[in-house]
Amino acid sequence: MKNVFCIILTLFFISCKKEESNPSSSAETQSPASDTVHFIHSNYIELDKIERISKFRSGIGHDYSDAFEHCRSMKHYFQPKSNVDWAAVRLFSPVRGVIVKMYDEWAGTQIHIRPFAQPTVTVIIFHVAMLKSISLGDTVNAGQQIGAHIGSQTMSDIAIGRSVSDQWQLTSYFDAMDDSVLHQYTARGIGLRGDCIISREARDADPLGCNGETFATEGILKNWVLLQ
Repeated sequence: MKNVFCIILTLFFISCKKEESNPSSSAETQSPASDTVHFIHSNYIELDKIERISKFRSGIGHDYSDAFEHCRSMKHYFQPKSNVDWAAVRLFSPVRGVIVKMYDEWAGTQIHIRPFAQPTVTVIIFHVAMLKSISLGDTVNAGQQIGAHIGSQTMSDIAIGRSVSDQWQLTSYFDAMDDSVLHQYTARGIGLRGDCIISREARDADPLGCNGETFATEGILKNWVLLQ
């Protein structure tokens, strides 16, 4: 498994590219207040097979930021346990919505789901081995299986974005989930939503170094939450 983990760290730097609508990191503006709407009604992954989760705005992986912040990972990585088959970890739609985009990545398929309840929002799930029955334009229900994680060559990751005055804003998966989903995480030792989020102020006070989309440093803040 040590060899697998080394491969994971190497491939982070070439995976999971940012949305094309994201501006470059040369300009940073004041982020508008994000409406706290809990529209995630089902977990997207088999949580019992997950060992740890990267925090929102972590220094893990590569720069994945929006129109208002830069040089930070504004999504979550889910690392499966070492004793499970990573390719057997099932993935589900966390919302009822429509599949608006699908395309092949270097490992698996990236899928974009637009929730009916939040039409300005896009849920992005990376590195999916898609079920053959799932197609672009399909309606999916919350909790419906869409496939499985691609395998041990990389971790699973999820991002939540929305269009704000034609600009792309990212928010944490944990801020979007309802209490029933959050309780699955509290059962694994996560006390509050904020346990999985580095605040913008804390990240700005401990800035990361970036060389393009590659992190030159990981900062001094904790990047991971270990599940019990």
